[in-house]
Amino acid sequence: MNVALLIDAIVRQTMVLIAELATSRGLRAPLAHMADQVFLEMARQLDSQGLSRKVSADMFGMALRTYQRKVQRLQESETERRQTLWEAVHGFVRSRPMASRKEILERFRDDEEAVVRGVLTDLVESGLVFATGSSTETSFRAVSDAELGAMARNDSSGDELIWAIVFRTGPTTASALSVLSRSERDVVDAALERLVAAERIERAEADPEPLFRTTRLVIPMGAPSGWEAAVFDHYHAVVGMLCAKLRLTSTAQADDTVGGSTYGLEVWEGHPLEGEVLGTLARLRTELSGLRERVRVYNRTGQKPSTRRGVVLYVGQSHAELNDEEGDQG
Repeated sequence: MNVALLIDAIVRQTMVLIAELATSRGLRAPLAHMADQVFLEMARQLDSQGLSRKVSADMFGMALRTYQRKVQRLQESETERRQTLWEAVHGFVRSRPMASRKEILERFRDDEEAVVRGVLTDLVESGLVFATGSSTETSFRAVSDAELGAMARNDSSGDELIWAIVFRTGPTTASALSVLSRSERDVVDAALERLVAAERIERAEADPEPLFRTTRLVIPMGAPSGWEAAVFDHYHAVVGMLCAKLRLTSTAQADDTVGGSTYGLEVWEGHPLEGEVLGTLARLRTELSGLRERVRVYNRTGQKPSTRRGVVLYVGQSHAELNDEEGDQG
């Protein structure tokens, strides 16, 4: 197997997903930190595989000392990010009590005006900046740290993502969750308090920090929030399955309990099997939801052994329009 080609292909597809997430729902998420984050996470994972730093450095094509210095630098400044236009505009607005649109456009005159205006719109819509006035007379004020802290502590929109991370990585601590979610500690603490109060997760006293765990994660259909948690859980399940499969030495068999299959089907309006094909996701969701509930009912009444098997099933479906090239009658 040409592993290098496979890795390149997976990286490309991962970048497609990240680009989609970074621009979804009108967002323009900062990405300046991503290259360093990818390097550091890869270094951590190689270390967890038991590889020496010399071998890891060779895999990156680096001298050992260069590799060690880079890892140390990134670990020491993990929360630091290179400045993007988005961050630069935000920093400029924060540096003064009020900043007019004219002042901001003049300060960033070397950047495309439409892009700067878009950044201002994003900052206002994200709640980081207040705007007053209209047209060229608009002025902007950055939300203070105290206001941001209050909003973050009272904002429950990220609770489901914290719940999902606890579900997939727990038992875990608030400190670990702060790193994994790249969130401030007080924001994570507030989310954990709400999740414990809602009985979504459990808190267990431990030394030196309490541990948080949960045995369930359910994002209801049509929920107004929680799509981030669902995306994370989907991706985590797929990656987990692929890693488990790669650790096995046997090839795929019909009776495998670890693995996955992808099926491509082509139908069209009026096709006799169109409804059956497009309805597959809904049908499997209903079937698996029923199975999950039956397992839960039995597990609540039965005595659980100390050793159990956690099974993750992932079902995904998508479809897109296919058009023959002009003149192709095949």
